[in-house]
Amino acid sequence: MYWNANAFHRSYLEMEKLFKVFIYEEGEPPLFHNGPCKSIYSMEGNFINLMEIEPKFRTRDPEKAHVFLLPFSVAMMVSFMYEPDSHDASFINHIVLDYVNLISAKYPFWNRSLGSDHFMLSCHDWGPLASSHSPYLLNNSIRALCNANTSEGFNPSKDVSIPEINLVTGETKGILGGPSPSRRPILAFFAGGLHGPIRPILLNHWKTKNGDKLNEMQIYEYLPKTISYQNMMKKSRFCICPSGYEVASPRIVEALYSGCVPVLVSDHYVAPFSDVLNWKAFSVVISVNEIPDLKKILKGISQRQYIRMQRRGVQVRRHFEVNSPPKRFDVFYMILHSVWLRRLNVRIHDQ
Repeated sequence: MYWNANAFHRSYLEMEKLFKVFIYEEGEPPLFHNGPCKSIYSMEGNFINLMEIEPKFRTRDPEKAHVFLLPFSVAMMVSFMYEPDSHDASFINHIVLDYVNLISAKYPFWNRSLGSDHFMLSCHDWGPLASSHSPYLLNNSIRALCNANTSEGFNPSKDVSIPEINLVTGETKGILGGPSPSRRPILAFFAGGLHGPIRPILLNHWKTKNGDKLNEMQIYEYLPKTISYQNMMKKSRFCICPSGYEVASPRIVEALYSGCVPVLVSDHYVAPFSDVLNWKAFSVVISVNEIPDLKKILKGISQRQYIRMQRRGVQVRRHFEVNSPPKRFDVFYMILHSVWLRRLNVRIHDQ
């Protein structure tokens, strides 16, 4: 499951012992120090909230900080500032640029590192836009993004890919776990609208005909109301996770939660925590060009190999679970660890 389990464990323990984060107090809710906790953008609200109340990592002395958090929420900006149907996201750039200018004028920390030891976090599709008008934020700072798209400037050596987790109720109670591999009669499952360029290709090749419940490939544009989405995942061996207009998909975590092996379909997506996790050990990764061969690829995975992948997925699930308060090795700690790894590459510039 890990590229190097011992190295990860040593690094993680070192982080727990040493890592300190300073959070700028400037900015007022709801755009700052706030965020959604019951939506597809839930990691914004959950992380900001947990970071601000977690005494282990937060320091109020900036001289002791390894990194500095910019506590804005792009999802909240869109919720409160976006004019419907305008397709104008320029307000995000203005707010973030004003904030960077404010803290760089008030404190010495941004200027001394040119933003290299600062990080932002966003799960909204427009998250990458938040850095586009601030060259140092874009090119130097650590950007923790769900929308980890290398074709749009995501830099895996500097930026952090975080999971997109759709917490409808704000918690994971009742949605974790599923039956054993022997009790999963469906080969592959997907349900989702025509969102982006990849899903039409998937549906064109594999869309399930009306009422064909015996088909090994249960691929839907819209799932019939009589069928439970969550139950379908729990009855499936593989869960198809194609990118939409943006590369991230909540289906990846939903699959892991339900014990279904994720099938990542994208050409430009950097999977979460992939500097630590070997995704090919517990998921199937295919390119868009391989969609016509999807069934052949999945059928070519032996029962023994599938069981190994499924069990590894169950084991790795703890790294994607949301807890309040956070638990060791859960998603909150894993995001921090990814920031910690990138912090080790920072060079402080002479003033």
